[in-house]
Amino acid sequence: MKKFIDEDFMLESVTAKVLYEKYAAGLPIIDYHCHINPKEIYEDLKYENITQVWLYGDHYKWRVMRASGIEERYITGDADDYEKFCKYAETLECCIGNPLYHWSHMELKKYFGYDGILSSETADKVWHLCNKVLREQPLSVRRIIEESNVEVICTTDDPTDSLIWHQKLKEDNYSVKVLPAWRPDQLVNIEKTAFAEYIKKLGEASGVNITDWYSLKDAIRKRIDYFDEKGCCVSDHGVAYIPYRRCSESELDRTLRNALEGQKISACEIESYKTEVLMFMASEYKKRDWVMQFHYGCDRNNNSRQFKILGPDTGYDCISNYAPSGKIVRFLDDVNLESGLPKTILYSLNPSDNAVIDSIIGSFQNSDAAGKIQHGSAWWFNDNKAGMEQQLISLASMGVLGKFVGMLTDSRSFLSYTRHDYFRRILCSLIGRWVDQGEYPKDDQMFEKIIRGICHDNAETYFGF
Repeated sequence: MKKFIDEDFMLESVTAKVLYEKYAAGLPIIDYHCHINPKEIYEDLKYENITQVWLYGDHYKWRVMRASGIEERYITGDADDYEKFCKYAETLECCIGNPLYHWSHMELKKYFGYDGILSSETADKVWHLCNKVLREQPLSVRRIIEESNVEVICTTDDPTDSLIWHQKLKEDNYSVKVLPAWRPDQLVNIEKTAFAEYIKKLGEASGVNITDWYSLKDAIRKRIDYFDEKGCCVSDHGVAYIPYRRCSESELDRTLRNALEGQKISACEIESYKTEVLMFMASEYKKRDWVMQFHYGCDRNNNSRQFKILGPDTGYDCISNYAPSGKIVRFLDDVNLESGLPKTILYSLNPSDNAVIDSIIGSFQNSDAAGKIQHGSAWWFNDNKAGMEQQLISLASMGVLGKFVGMLTDSRSFLSYTRHDYFRRILCSLIGRWVDQGEYPKDDQMFEKIIRGICHDNAETYFGF
């Protein structure tokens, strides 16, 4: 059997191999942002076959299958799981240069012991091998997490969530910290048709009758307190761009009342509401020493025909080139003036924003924390070799790479923990290249501090885990 992944995979030099083996390999994983379901961890979900754990819900794989001309029935349709797996194996053959080729083989090796090449010719063999492992070990969710050496998981949770599964895991004395993360997109997106209904749901969860801006603030505080009690220390915001348009509280109150009554509100009112509610929440995060994250730069659900059939998060999104740096700066500056900035991480889906972010974060650093304002890791369309290197080089060139909090999965798949190893190999190759070129001295003490810090220790300190 021809092997593909070995211990030196992605390590470009002897120096890179030494750095990886001495300082990165084997470190515990802190996955501070992902989209996995805590209920599945508590119930220790088991899978019947490789397609269920690999292809269900994975829009990365769905996109390449569509690009290969595969019929939708083999992607999200009614084809059986064996057929879907074979179609993905067929697709993978042509994915040279795509991180999915690497990730797929890394996952097959780590979790199923297969270090050969997945193709249409080997699909049947790999199908039976993986299903045997899933059945006989069995390779359940908790076993995957534990075999991956995961230390902390931060899920993504709506403010109305009961967080019951996080509580049950804690009561179960589960060895891995599974913590909630506050993701209030639905209460921010006032322009959505379901906004008024959502605010009613938020009122029920908080025990507050939300009728105006003042009662909304009260409800948000109560839910933030509840999340804080359950161990939450991080928020996340998925926005098209970071807004900035200030207004008075009376104007804001009027806008909210109109939205709750189903009246049309203007684009200016929408942006003002989003600005003020995000600023209010930022002030609450600061009080509790939470980390504030912004993921922006995405145009979502571009294919209207398929959105009507499949709904959101099904592989029809793209990079947006609209994220005005002036609005970001003004937003951060006003938060800093009025309440003090919480620790903040900025992620743009557009790699052209790397230098912009690195110049912005340098404007707001202080002694509250090392790397208080972070340039978040390359994500989604950028969590590939080129994207990761570009983000690391930009941050190193304009900031302090050694204080970076490192990689996350941002995934719905429990097999995605190999992405941390992928990142670590790319990081060690990049640092090894700089050392071999004489751009940094060979200093074991500093290598350990920098590489171990980026891969584990910085996140542990920054988030307070």
